[in-house]
Amino acid sequence: MVDLSRPLLDWYEQNKRDLPWRRDVTPYRVWVSEIMLQQTRIEAARGYYERFMRALPTVEDLADAEEDTVLKLWEGLGYYSRARNLHKCARVIARERGGEFPRTVAELRALPGIGAYTAGAVASLAFNAPEAAVDGNVCRVLARVEACSETVGEPMRARYRRELTEILPEGKSGEFNSALMELGETVCTPGIPDCGRCPVAALCMARAEGDPDRYPVLPEKKTRRIEERRVLLMICADRVALRRRPERGLLSGLWELPNDTVPEPPEHGEPCGEAVHRFSHVEWRMRGYVLRVAGETEGFRWVTPEERRALAIPAAFSFYLKKLEEMGL
Repeated sequence: MVDLSRPLLDWYEQNKRDLPWRRDVTPYRVWVSEIMLQQTRIEAARGYYERFMRALPTVEDLADAEEDTVLKLWEGLGYYSRARNLHKCARVIARERGGEFPRTVAELRALPGIGAYTAGAVASLAFNAPEAAVDGNVCRVLARVEACSETVGEPMRARYRRELTEILPEGKSGEFNSALMELGETVCTPGIPDCGRCPVAALCMARAEGDPDRYPVLPEKKTRRIEERRVLLMICADRVALRRRPERGLLSGLWELPNDTVPEPPEHGEPCGEAVHRFSHVEWRMRGYVLRVAGETEGFRWVTPEERRALAIPAAFSFYLKKLEEMGL
């Protein structure tokens, strides 16, 4: 692999963004930010990160928090298993390690929810360990530099981890990894990159070919399964019915409005609109109905508006939650 370190570090020194997790760097702050930034763009994650840190500023605070509190802080970010693993991992660090984070990739990877990328990021950014951190941005930059026709996947990421480790500048692993990710986020972006601003353009084989947006080669996307769902806004006086989803599977353990795959409208139900929500592998096409009942039936948690707002409810139901707000509920 060509050594990108000198032009990349010089560029980063002049162009790095002022991001909240780059201030007062600690292993905890780096770790939380990296977990949040998986499948989430920086601008979307920034507000969540700042709220999370205000509420749970230390790993001990996170370990001691109730799961519903953690999930509420995560509400809207999606991929809620990340939040659950974050919580589990905090408890291991706080209660079994005295609040001290491991410094090596091997030890970090033994913790719940920490994979190869996160381990490399925490080790290098928090401890300046000579470890590579290879995410989607890094894969894109390196695939273009090499004009690599290999399909993005774990074999490519593992190869780049090995090759980057050989060229990491001594004492500046964290800066180098941050610079490479920054380049992918701000210059060497998906689609047509801004090669005129790129500090390593002279070393880039894809640019020399004249077709940088040809790379990287992405795996073929799977077709989403379509599910028709009926959503019930069950109302008793000033309370609305919620239920908790199963502990395994999609949106596991979160609170939701009652819903099912029955196609018929409920008896005495009043239509309240249609909505669509897309997950990575399934698309929900929903029809909602307001159902006013005389008594609180078993099997649900009947909540006031204040109680409902304190619970984590997936964004899939945001259309119907807004309907409840409009009704004063």
